[in-house]
Amino acid sequence: MKSRFEMKLISGNANRALATEIAQHMSDHLTEDISLVDARVERFNDQEVYVEVYENVRGEDMFIIQPTSKPANDHLMEILIIADALRRSSASRITAVIPYFGYARQDRRTRARTPVSAKLVANLIARAGISRVLTMDLHSAQIQGFFDIPVDNLYASPLFALDVCNRFHSYPEDLTVVSPDVGGVERARELAKRLKVGLAVVDKRRAVAGEVAEMTVIGDVNDRICIIVDDICDTAGTLCKAAEILLQRGAREVHGYITHGVLSNDAESLIDKSKLKSLAITDSIEPTEATLATEKIRILPTAPLFTRAIRNISQGASVSSLFDARTLGQIYSGLYTRTL
Repeated sequence: MKSRFEMKLISGNANRALATEIAQHMSDHLTEDISLVDARVERFNDQEVYVEVYENVRGEDMFIIQPTSKPANDHLMEILIIADALRRSSASRITAVIPYFGYARQDRRTRARTPVSAKLVANLIARAGISRVLTMDLHSAQIQGFFDIPVDNLYASPLFALDVCNRFHSYPEDLTVVSPDVGGVERARELAKRLKVGLAVVDKRRAVAGEVAEMTVIGDVNDRICIIVDDICDTAGTLCKAAEILLQRGAREVHGYITHGVLSNDAESLIDKSKLKSLAITDSIEPTEATLATEKIRILPTAPLFTRAIRNISQGASVSSLFDARTLGQIYSGLYTRTL
């Protein structure tokens, strides 16, 4: 079993803020200075990724903290090249901490002559010398099976439940959790179970990719405070349209809880003008200035959760124990006063 003193963290450029927070939380918990490994991750003039590690990592338990967010290809290459640099420097084990796993939506063949890109990316990660992956809210559970190495998939629903419990503690009986599509029912059911509230589904049909043609609400949302939960918010079209439909069906107000705020194509502006009362996203993807400036959007920190997961992996302890409401309440004790 690895000793905690052999654990080191390194980051690419995708979300340095989250990596720095994780290092700070790790320092606080271990009462010793845990800094990100000093390394150079940059690009040549032709945009080739270049990595140089300035510290000794021989025999160390290394954790690369890097989501594969926009630009996905650049950030994926950073993970692969950092892993190669660490492997050639004799690191004993390399874990890729990928808070947001890009290409996850390409997890099956939707029509003839199309790729399964999520499987290809899984192969690349394993072949680069990475021995384990830690991620959060994979788009579909089957992606874990694409990897030939262990995958720990954290869930945001316990964190969402903690936040909902603190924000809506005065009227929990008025809440209804809503899945914005049939594919996300399991995720919404998990949150509804934790909160002990009802569940509704918005059944959407698309005319073309990225454009919603029709929506139908399944379940009673009349005079309810609706909590829409999903894993990814990209253009925010589905989310904002779902909020509008729910209000038309009699909902009192609508709030969104999304794990990964991709927020492309001026999504922030659409959210700000929408019928949504608020939107909570995690910092799995580094928030842009536009995201931080949007009044309706709140950022939920994932650093405490990832810190504990990294510690548990390094020390050979259970990761699934972090899904327990009591454990999560302890991890976020400085932020939330109420637990389930």
